[in-house]
Amino acid sequence: MSKHNRCNSLLGLAAGAGCLLLALASPRLAAAPPPTSPVAQPPYTLSVFAKSTTAYSQPDSVVQWRNRIFVGYQNHVAKDGSDGKSSTIVEYTLDGKVGRTFSVPGHNDGLRVIGEDDLWCIQNEDANPNLVVIELESGRQTNYSFAPTVHGGGFDDIRVLDGKVIMTASNPNLNGAGVNVFPALVIATLQKGMVDVQPILNGNASATDIPTGSTVTLNLTDPDSLNIDPRGNVVVNSQADAELVFIRHPFSNTPVVGHLGITVGGVAATVDDTTFAPARRSYLLFSDVGGDTVYRLDSPTFGFEPGTAYSTSDTLGIVGVLNLDNGVLTPVATGFSSTRGAIFVTFGDEDHREDR
Repeated sequence: MSKHNRCNSLLGLAAGAGCLLLALASPRLAAAPPPTSPVAQPPYTLSVFAKSTTAYSQPDSVVQWRNRIFVGYQNHVAKDGSDGKSSTIVEYTLDGKVGRTFSVPGHNDGLRVIGEDDLWCIQNEDANPNLVVIELESGRQTNYSFAPTVHGGGFDDIRVLDGKVIMTASNPNLNGAGVNVFPALVIATLQKGMVDVQPILNGNASATDIPTGSTVTLNLTDPDSLNIDPRGNVVVNSQADAELVFIRHPFSNTPVVGHLGITVGGVAATVDDTTFAPARRSYLLFSDVGGDTVYRLDSPTFGFEPGTAYSTSDTLGIVGVLNLDNGVLTPVATGFSSTRGAIFVTFGDEDHREDR
């Protein structure tokens, strides 16, 4: 990571000067700017990849499978699935042409390709979660249920690490002190039509603040998106808390946990998704749920710097470069309604999957 090199003293993450965001505090969040037309700052260029139609709206999660892109459209469905409506998963070619569509019951918020061709679609992140697995070669769909969740909410995002499927436990109940004492990250396995979950990290775990080296107690009130950074650390976005949590060796008895508060212009800022530029030449796809559009962001001169973190902000309507040393998010594309899911798509790789 040549732009934002992270030292080896913690998780292979950075430690340096920065702004400590106390976990139990309610930070003053950066205010959304007045709405404008979407624009990218040079050298970046912006184009439209796909748009909503009368049949589906509100694009959120974006994933790649081979030479296809899948986008989850939420269709204004209730986040706990209580209205009985369905979301739509739309398949696109790499140039944005529509292929197949799939209907899944509830409010889709997480997509991930698991193994060779199983697309896991998780619904209802606020409560009453369900999982639909679509076998992409055949199009066959299988529904899975969850037992009542110990944290009271649902599940939001999915990743694979060391052959294990992990999920964020979203919308947790808080105790009388406003603290999430429940699991924020779990391992998920499929058993006889059910999704079994086992905890990895609690919402009130101890962590080291990356910019300062201080020990803090987390309070992850809004576990949301999930990623794996280039060094193999799990990255949990606690969205409303304006922070990322980095976890090295999450399956061991002694995981190492780091905390990074996120700011824009010196004020705490929420992000919805964070992704890392690959070594190969690539472009960034991201959704604007309020703008009913999926955009493509290019860096055409020399390409994206490998390992650099890019984040979307749901409240600020921006895409920015995230400094992993101090948590400062610098906008590179602005004027969106509410930017959400983001992935890098590499050029010329017709058998690419995010998780293998």
